[in-house]
Amino acid sequence: MKPAVFLDRDGVINEVSIRDGRPFSPRRFDDFKLIDGVKAVLGAFRKNGFANIIVTNQPDIARGLMEQGELDRMHGLIREKLPVDDIFACPHDDKDNCECRKPKPGMLLAAAKKWGADLSRSFMIGDSWRDVGAGRAAGCTTILVDRPYNQDADSNFRANDLSSTLAVILEDQKKG
Repeated sequence: MKPAVFLDRDGVINEVSIRDGRPFSPRRFDDFKLIDGVKAVLGAFRKNGFANIIVTNQPDIARGLMEQGELDRMHGLIREKLPVDDIFACPHDDKDNCECRKPKPGMLLAAAKKWGADLSRSFMIGDSWRDVGAGRAAGCTTILVDRPYNQDADSNFRANDLSSTLAVILEDQKKG
């Protein structure tokens, strides 16, 4: 079994909008912008033996604020431009109480089963307490990408940006 890097989408792979100090996901394909340098980092993860799997909450689908077609176009762009192995998206809202919505680990567990990933050797990279919670619940090492809106969240490691997570992961592997 090989390790995986599970990545949150919004705020890690693509840019978010900040309103009243809170991050918001793009709802339209035309507003969807990949963060510079993501492709190179994902390529480095893959070169070092990791599967790249995106796990993303997309409650705006359940809330009726985004069309499934817009989400499909965004994920199509990710698949076209980035070296990702898979994308798991939860379209539910908190009130649905599903097993896939982070901080529950359902998406990570399903991805690990599908891809034969060793969760104890895997990493969850995100920008929110929900990402960290899902990673911990699945048995992964967690890395929080520093953002002004997540200073109160706790994780195994913190990184300035996605590029910085590569050094954290490689250093942690040496110790393990």
